[in-house]
Amino acid sequence: MPAGIRDNSARSRFELDAAGVTAFMNYHLSGRVMSLDHTETPIAARGRGLASRLTEGVLQEVRERGLKIVPRCAFVRAFLDRHPEYRDLVA
Repeated sequence: MPAGIRDNSARSRFELDAAGVTAFMNYHLSGRVMSLDHTETPIAARGRGLASRLTEGVLQEVRERGLKIVPRCAFVRAFLDRHPEYRDLVA
């Protein structure tokens, strides 16, 4: 798992602690497909790239696990538009 990111499987979310806050991405895993449902960064920490760091780390982890994704989250969809190197992960 990329540095600083953890899979909190009990809460079905990936988490990144930085700048005294926790950014997270909710997911749902069904077989070999992970739905990325919602990304959230606390208001006080927005604009610092935390959500992008989290998303990139999650996508790297998805690739390492050999999974595919369904990007339900608008932030993840926008990230994929800017980073075509991860589009192969879309189911």
